[in-house]
Amino acid sequence: MNKQHKYKLTVKWTGNKGHGTFDSRLYGRDHRIVIANKPDILGSSDPKFRGDADKHNPEELLLASLSSCHMLWYLDLCASAGVVVVDYRDNAVGIMEEKSDRSGHFTEVTLQPVVTVAESSMVKTANELHKEANKLCFIANSVNFPVYHHPSCLVL
Repeated sequence: MNKQHKYKLTVKWTGNKGHGTFDSRLYGRDHRIVIANKPDILGSSDPKFRGDADKHNPEELLLASLSSCHMLWYLDLCASAGVVVVDYRDNAVGIMEEKSDRSGHFTEVTLQPVVTVAESSMVKTANELHKEANKLCFIANSVNFPVYHHPSCLVL
């Protein structure tokens, strides 16, 4: 039997500068992502789309979701396999293609995790577990574009 999980949040537009959406150049793209009992996330659109560069945009958050989901599965798999990870960082890159009609879509994401393990005997397994993490990642299983992995492994 499959388990179902429900997630809830509120997105509140905060960019009304007094004229609503009377003119697309006159309103802000700012918004607040509100999740009960958690700090708010301040968002906007990408600066290329009249957004605030100091705030998170949906494209970055999608990339962050893919990267963090992979990391969380990967760390769990490592713990189960006896691989001691002492540091993990991912320099993820996403490519979004904008069409002439102003729509767009991501064409690919590449995760580039750099994992540091406690012992050299753990490197082979540490590298192999990225494939399993990708198979299990809820977010990677939900997108319609490829998620590539170019991991590297260091020893403490």
